[in-house]
Order: sequence, then C-alpha cells, then structure tokens
Amino acid sequence: MSSLVAYEDSESEDDDHDRTEEGFTASLQTGSFKQNQDVKMCHSPKITPCPHSFTLDPDSSVLEYHENASERSISSLHPHSQPQSWDGKYCSDRTAPKQHFRDTAAPLSLPVTPRIISPMQTLPHMSQSFSDGLNSAKRHHTVQPGVRPYIPKRQRLGPSVEITDPKHPGVQASGNQTRESQILSEVSARVKPYLAHKAGAAGVPRRLLTRLGGHQGPVNTVQWCPVPQLSHLLMSASMDKTFKVWDGAESGRCLRVYTCHSGAVRDACWTPCGRRLLTGSFDNTAVITDVETGQQLVKLDNQFKVMCAVLHPSDPHVFLCGGYSSMVKAWDSRSCKVEKVYKAGVQQTLDILFLRGGVDFISSSDCVSRDSADRTLIAWDYQTTARLSNQIYQERFTCPSLALHPLEESFVAQTNGDYMAAFSSQRPFRMNKRRRFEGHKVEGYAVQCEFSLDGSILASGSSTGSAHFYDYHNAHMLHTLRAHSQPCLCVAQHPVLPATAATCDWAGEIKVWQ
Repeated sequence: MSSLVAYEDSESEDDDHDRTEEGFTASLQTGSFKQNQDVKMCHSPKITPCPHSFTLDPDSSVLEYHENASERSISSLHPHSQPQSWDGKYCSDRTAPKQHFRDTAAPLSLPVTPRIISPMQTLPHMSQSFSDGLNSAKRHHTVQPGVRPYIPKRQRLGPSVEITDPKHPGVQASGNQTRESQILSEVSARVKPYLAHKAGAAGVPRRLLTRLGGHQGPVNTVQWCPVPQLSHLLMSASMDKTFKVWDGAESGRCLRVYTCHSGAVRDACWTPCGRRLLTGSFDNTAVITDVETGQQLVKLDNQFKVMCAVLHPSDPHVFLCGGYSSMVKAWDSRSCKVEKVYKAGVQQTLDILFLRGGVDFISSSDCVSRDSADRTLIAWDYQTTARLSNQIYQERFTCPSLALHPLEESFVAQTNGDYMAAFSSQRPFRMNKRRRFEGHKVEGYAVQCEFSLDGSILASGSSTGSAHFYDYHNAHMLHTLRAHSQPCLCVAQHPVLPATAATCDWAGEIKVWQ
C-alpha cells in the first residue's frame, strides 16, 4: 500500500527561484525515514533539525505533525484492520490525543515530493549540513558565474528618476540611492526661522541669490512647494521633457530629475500635501508623481497635447486637463476615469483657473474673431458642465495665463495686448476697466502672472527678459528686475521668505532673487 505525502510550505518567497527535484523517496518504518537518493535543491543547502515528529492517523493514513516529541515512530495500518489502541486504550475517535503507534503494522514505503520545509517542519532525519542557513538562503543568494541575477518586477518597473550626488552636483547618482537621499525629511535652515512668525508684508527682490542651470530647453514654469516646512523646494518644468526639484532657498542643488514624459512638460504644480507633483505634457498624458521616490502614481492619456493641468481646490484627487482640443476633461486620480467633459467651440485651451471653492472655473482659449474675443475667457459650472458666460472679455487678445487673488474676490488675466486685466470672480465676472497693469511685453509667449501670498503684489514675466512687480491695488509698477537675456516666462514669489522670488526663461535658466 502506498500513499503520496506532501509537506506544506510555511514560508512564502517573494522571488521565484528554479528548483530541481530528483529521486526523493522515503520509507516509513518504525520511527525513521530512508532517503534513497540525494536531494538536489537550489538555494536551500541546509535545514536545521528540530525536535518535532510526524505520526500517521490510523483511520486515514494521514501524516500528522507533532511538536516536542521525545520519540518519533511512524507506522501504517492496513485499510481493513481494526483501529489500534495506544498504551492499552482503545481509540476510534479522531479527536483523541494522537500518540505513537505500536510497531504492529508492516512498513510502508511512500514516494515523497519535497518542497522547501520551514524550520518548524524539519524532519528528524535531515542532516545538519542540509539544515544550516535555511533562513539566510532567503535573503542571501549566491550568483553563479554566467547567470544573470533575478531582479524583482517592482524594481524593474521602478521610477524613472535621477538623483544628484551631493558631493558632485554635476554627476547623476544611481536610482538605488532614492531612499538614502531624503528630500522631504528636513526643514531648511534658511526657512526655519520664519515658520514661527506670521508672514509680514510682501517685498520686492533686488539682488541675485542663486543661479540654477541644467535644463536643456525652455523652462515653462517654476513653483515653490506650498507647504511652509518644505517651501525651500522649487519645482521646474521644461520643454526638454523633464521636470526637476531643487533646493532653491539654500544650496541651489538639484535634488531630483524626473523623466517620466516622452514629450515637453508644458505645465506642472504641487499637490497641497507637498509630496506629489501633477504634470501635463505634449505626449498627451497627465502624470501624478511621488516627489520622494519618483514613482508614477497615476498616468492618464488625454488623447491631446496637454497645455494646462489644474487641481481642484476642494478635492485634490480631481484635476482638469486642457490643451490642443475643444474639450476640457475632469479626471479622478483614484478611479483613473474621466468624470466630466466640458465642450466649447475652440481649438485649444491655454489655461484653467478654479475660482473660490471650486464651484466655478475659468478657461482661456485661443478663439479670437475679427471684431471681438467672445470666447477667449469662458466661465463654467463645475458640477453641471454648463457654460455660465462667454462674454467676460471683449477685446481681441488671447490670454495665455490666469491668476486668482488669494484674499479678494477677483482674478487677473495675462493678455497678448501687453497688459494684465482684472476681473471679478463672482458672477457675472465683470472686467474692471479702471485697473490695468501695463509696462511688460508678452508678444505671443506664454508669460505667466502670480500674486504674492498676501495679495498685495502682482508679478509678471516679460518677453524682454525682465520681471515686473506691481502694486495690485493701484496698478503702479513697484520694480523692474533685469532678470534674463531671454524671455522671462514665470515669476514665482516665495510663500514664506520675504522679498524672495524665482524666475525662469526661454533659454532654460532659473534664478532665485532676494
């Protein structure tokens, strides 16, 4: 009589390894196993003996496991024989205590298919040389000559991120150092003294603090991290298909280079937590990336070149994408599905701005007729996708960028008429014709505008390479900073440090001013 016996595997291995199983048979005799052939198993050279025993259930011929057994004896009962007794006691109930059989039955030889046996299931006959180092085999694998080591799938499909070596800023370190160089763990020494005090009145920067280089194409936008403790981090997005994170407030060192896009990165922004980045690219995708690890958390195909990507102010899991399409799409990053679609008879969307609370938003397009720009700015109801108004701006200029005032119910639009216009953010979104910010040049470039944290200063780049700072309430120019020799596309004012701003230009250069 023969029966198959398989030993359970008590440990699960993360990485699959090839194992060769040959000729492993055992003879169940009064308390001993006999091994006819040697066991050939990869990565499991030894197994530690353990004081455990196995017994055979008399009713079902099932091999059972016992701990701390002083004796090890296994026998088999003939299927037609009567239930045996242990120590003179008759037992026919399976729930009775399992003890050792008396040596009354004939020996049974069973072919056994071995698996990796945990130390808690080690058989008593196995030698010490086979048992030593079972646990170490799981973590330490010897790579034989000519054999390529196994790489886990998670590591093979890991983040496409380059890390700058702190000792050599110009040299990119390997991706394995992601965990060693934590960029979200410490507060900058320059920012820390200002965290305990309430932010005062915004100031205008006057002198150059740091020059940042490394992008091989125009830098479309720069943005400081919105979290005060992490506000030393500066993000930049470029036409060279990369976006980077810098230590902009102190050392000026590039901390991360992200290469998850195959096209120019047209727009980028931080999430409110400061640990993720939302980017839109000309490769038709919008990507949410983990700042620390560089891992792509979400990647969505819009089926058009993305010009702008904006997070919902009340729900950071929802964001809008616009670009070379007549549609604006609302995505949910949790389900990776399009939640809403806003359709307008335009060729492309240049910028999107959520108004207070995220109930309404404004989209800017390139649709200009001969006499008016009746669809240049369109107001939308976010929930119903209905157009609220397309008669907001009646002049014949496109608006490449929009900015919301942080405190007042108003927003401004950068126009190709070389001025910024002010509007009410409440319906019917009337334009303030007495407040116009002039003195800079746009000339078709995607020049951005931005408010200071207290809303008192409005900053704008210029096609002449200058950075301009305006008093928002009287529209007077406060200062003109000769920042770049190429068109200055963005001016980002620091949320914590007073009179500090970052600028970027068409040549790929970034500068920090104070």
